[in-house]
Amino acid sequence: MSQMTCKKLTLLTLAGLIIQIIGLLLFVFGFFPVKPALSGVSGSESYHAPASGFSENQTQSSLPPHQLRSLYQELSGIPPLFDRLILMVIDGLPAEFVLGKDGKPPKKAYMEAMPYTQSLLANGMAIGYHSKAAPPTVTMPRLKAMVSGAIGGFLDVAFNFNTQAMLDDNLLGQFFSIGWNMVMHGDETWLKLFPGLFTRHDGVSSFFVKDTVQVDQNVSRHLGDELTRDDWNLLILHYLGLDHVGHIGGRNSVLMAPKLVEMDEMVKMIHMSPIMKNDQGKTLLMVVSDHGMTENGNHGGSSFEETDSLALFIGLRSHVSDYASATQNTAQQVDIAPTLALLFGVPIPKNNVGVLISETFDPLEDDHQLRALELNSWQLFRLVEAQISGLSCGSIPLNGFRDTQISGTTECIGSIEKILCCLYMNAAVLHCSWKFKKVSESNRWEDYNSTVAAYHKFLKTASEWLSSRATDKPVDLLAFGVTAMLLSCLILLSIIFRMCREVYHVEKPLHCHSNNDMQKWYLDETFVLGVTLILVISMISSSMVEEEHYIWHFMISTFYLILLRKTAQLLPVGNSLFQGQARNCKFEMCSIFVLLISERILRGWHQGGVNWTHLPDISKWLEHAASDHIKTIQLVSGSFSDLLRLLCSIFAFIEEKICTILGSTIVVTVVMLPWFMPIQNSEKGSRHDIYTTTLVPSDVKDKSPLMELRDSLYVIGWTYILCWCLLQLLLQQPINSMAILLVLVQIMTTILHFSYSGLHREWLEICALYFLGMAGHFGLGNSNSLATIDVAGAFIGLSSHSTVLSGILMFMITYASPLLVLLSMVVYMSVKSCLAIPQNADSGYVLKTMLGFPCLVPLSLNSILLTAYTIVLLLMRNHLFVWSVFSPKYLYVCATTVSIYIGVSVVALTGTYTYFVLAKRKMMLVSIINDKR
Repeated sequence: MSQMTCKKLTLLTLAGLIIQIIGLLLFVFGFFPVKPALSGVSGSESYHAPASGFSENQTQSSLPPHQLRSLYQELSGIPPLFDRLILMVIDGLPAEFVLGKDGKPPKKAYMEAMPYTQSLLANGMAIGYHSKAAPPTVTMPRLKAMVSGAIGGFLDVAFNFNTQAMLDDNLLGQFFSIGWNMVMHGDETWLKLFPGLFTRHDGVSSFFVKDTVQVDQNVSRHLGDELTRDDWNLLILHYLGLDHVGHIGGRNSVLMAPKLVEMDEMVKMIHMSPIMKNDQGKTLLMVVSDHGMTENGNHGGSSFEETDSLALFIGLRSHVSDYASATQNTAQQVDIAPTLALLFGVPIPKNNVGVLISETFDPLEDDHQLRALELNSWQLFRLVEAQISGLSCGSIPLNGFRDTQISGTTECIGSIEKILCCLYMNAAVLHCSWKFKKVSESNRWEDYNSTVAAYHKFLKTASEWLSSRATDKPVDLLAFGVTAMLLSCLILLSIIFRMCREVYHVEKPLHCHSNNDMQKWYLDETFVLGVTLILVISMISSSMVEEEHYIWHFMISTFYLILLRKTAQLLPVGNSLFQGQARNCKFEMCSIFVLLISERILRGWHQGGVNWTHLPDISKWLEHAASDHIKTIQLVSGSFSDLLRLLCSIFAFIEEKICTILGSTIVVTVVMLPWFMPIQNSEKGSRHDIYTTTLVPSDVKDKSPLMELRDSLYVIGWTYILCWCLLQLLLQQPINSMAILLVLVQIMTTILHFSYSGLHREWLEICALYFLGMAGHFGLGNSNSLATIDVAGAFIGLSSHSTVLSGILMFMITYASPLLVLLSMVVYMSVKSCLAIPQNADSGYVLKTMLGFPCLVPLSLNSILLTAYTIVLLLMRNHLFVWSVFSPKYLYVCATTVSIYIGVSVVALTGTYTYFVLAKRKMMLVSIINDKR
C-alpha cells in the first residue's frame, strides 16, 4: 500500500472541510429561516369579519392621519380609553422583583426598594402581570414581540447584535399612520427598529454593560421636560441600567437595590405629574420589561427566571380589590400588542398571535368588551387562514340573526383545522345570539359569560397553535446539508484511518513498557471510542443536552483513571527496569494524581448545566462565604486577574490596547523567531537545547534531527499559551482566575505525561486533550443555554461600543478552554510529533508527521459531533423543546466548529511557516559552507 503524500492529505482535508461548511450553511439557513410574515399592514378590513369579503379601498388607505383615526374609531365600535401612552421599559427586570412568585410577595429588600410601585398595587391603582417572554430572551426580538405580537425566528438572537429596521406591521407604525407624535429616550435599538418615526430621541448603546449610571441618567434628564409638553402621544423610556447591573454582579448585586429605588422614583415622578392627574385617566403608564435574568444576571435562555418579564398597567380604572389579584396575573408578552391596539383604537398588527388582556377592558360596557374579543378573534382567524391553505369554515351570518336561527354550539373534535373552525364558529354564534336575543337580565348575563368563555377558548387555542407551530422547512435543502456533512465526516475519518494504518502497523515502544502488539485495541482506546458513541447517543435527550457537562467531566476523569491503571501495571519490580526508567514511571504516576485532583476541583468550581445551577459550588462558596480563611482563598483565586485589572486601571491605555499588545507579541514571535533561532550544524542537534531535562526524556531528546524546529515550536507554543492566559485573566470573571489556572495545569501536565510515556498512540493523546478542552469549557461556567454567555466581559478594554470587537471578545471568553488546548498543540508537536520524524525525511513527510494528527483528530472529532447533532436536530424539529433546548445547543455546536477551525488553522500555519523558514535558512547555510570550501 502506497503512503499518502502530504499534498494529497492536505487536498482531501480541505475538500472535506469545504463540503462540511457548505452542508452546515445549507442546513442552518434551511432550519433557521426568518419566520414568514404576512405582508402589508392591518387597515379598515380588520374591523370586518373575515368571511364578509370586505377589502380596503385606495380611498380609505390614503386618508389623512386625522381622518384615518376617526374612521378607525367609528369602525371599531370601542371608545378609546386613552389618548396618550407612556411606555417605560426597564430592561432585564424580572416580574418577581415587583409581583413576587408562587403567590408570595417579593423579597423584603425588593419591596422596600420600590415603595411607591408597591403602594399602587396595594391600592388597586395598578395591575401587574407575569408576562412570559418567548426564547431567545434578548432585547431586540422581545421588543418586536411587544409591538407586533409576533414571535420571530430563533436566529433573531444573532440579529440582536445588528438590528435592522422592522418592516412588519406593528403598533408604532399604526400609531404613526393616525398622526401620533412619538418620542423615545433610551436604548438605541428602538431607533434601529423604527428609523424616522420619532419626533425627538436620545439613544444610548445597550451593549456597553460597564455603564450602570450614565446610561439611565441620559434617559431621566429628559423626563421632567417631556412631562410638561403636550406635543407627543407616545413617550418611550427604555432604561438599561438594571440589566447592566445584572450582567456585572447578578441578581444579588449590591447595586441592584439602589437601581430599583431609582426606577421607583421614576415611576413616582411620572404618576405624580400633571399629565397623569389632569387628563382624567386619558394617559396610560405601562411599565414593562423585555426579559428577566438568571441568578448570575445573564439571559437568553428559556428558564423561568429569564422568561418572567413584567407588564404593569398604571392608570386603569380597575376593579381590583386586593393586592393578590393585582399581582398574581399571568399573560404572554405577545398579548401586549393586541391589548394596546384596542385600548388606543388602532387595528391589531397583522401578524399578532397574542390575546388581549381582558382585565384591562373592565371599565368598558359588556358589548364593547365582546367587540374587543371579536376583533381579536377576526385577526387571529385571518392569520390561521394564511397558515392553513384552503381552510374554509363556511359563511357565518353576522347580521339579521333571529332566535330561530340559533342552533347552539357544537363539540369541537378532530383535526386542528376542524377544531379551530368549530371554536371560531361557536364564539361567533354565541355572540350573535347574545346581541339579538330578548331575554331577562339574568339570562343575558349567563349568555354573556358563555360568549366570553367561547371567545377565550378560541383565542387561546389559536394563539397556542400559531405560537408553537413549526415553520415549514425545505426538506430537500436540509437533506442535502446533512448529506454533505456526512460525506465530509467520512472523508476526514478515512484520512485518519489511513494515517493510523501507515503509522501504527509497526510501532516500537520507546520506554517503560514491553513490546506490545500495537494492532490490538486497548482499554484506553476502546474507552475513547465508546464514550464518543455515548456522547452522540445522549444528544437525543433534552435533559442530557442541558446537563452535557456531566459527560465531559466523566470522560476526562475516567480517562485519567485508565491512565493510572495502565501506568501502575508497568511499575518496575526489582531490577527489571533501569533506574532512570523507574523514575520516569513514578513521575508519570505523580502527574496522573495531579490531573485527577485538578480535574475534581475544576468539576466543582461551577455547578454548571441548566437545571441544577442553584446548588452550591466552589465559586458560590468563595463569593458568599464570610470567614477570613475563605476570604483569603477568594483573594488568592482572583489575584491574577485583579492585578491585571489594577494595572489596566492605572495605565488606561493598556486596557484599551491590551489585545493589540498581546496580538503584536504573538505575531512578532511567530514571524521573527524562526529567522533568529540558532541553527546548529550537528547531526545530534542543538547544543543550546532549550528543553528542560524534565520535559523530554534524555534518551529520546536527540533522536530528532530537527532540533531547531522543536526549539522554535516550543517557544512559539508557550508564547501562544501565556498570551492567551493573560488575556483570559483580564476578560474572565475574577472568580474564574483559578479555574483558568486549573485548565492550564491539566493541559501542560497531560502533555508532560505523554512526553514521558510511550504507552499511547498519538491520536489517542490528542483525543484526550480535546476532551480536556471541552471539560474545561463547562468547568468555566459555560452551558448549552445562551444565558451563561458572559456579556459583561465582552466590553472590557473597549472605551466605546463596537459590535464586531465585543462579539469577538465574547467568543474568546466562551471558548477560552478549547482554544487554549488547540494553541497548546504547538507545544505538543515540539515534544511529541517531531520525535517521530526519521533522519533525512523530506518536507512532505515532515509536515505530514508533525501536523497530521494534531490537526486531523480535532477536526474529525468535531465533525462526528457536528454531524450527529445535525441529524438529532432534524429528527427533533417538532419536539416541544426544539427552540428552548436543542436549537441553542446547535448554535453552540456551530460556534465550537468555528473555534476548531480557528485553532487548527493557527496550528497548521504556525508549523508550516516555521518549518519552511528554518528549511530555507539551512539551505542558505549549506550554500555558504559550500561556497567557502
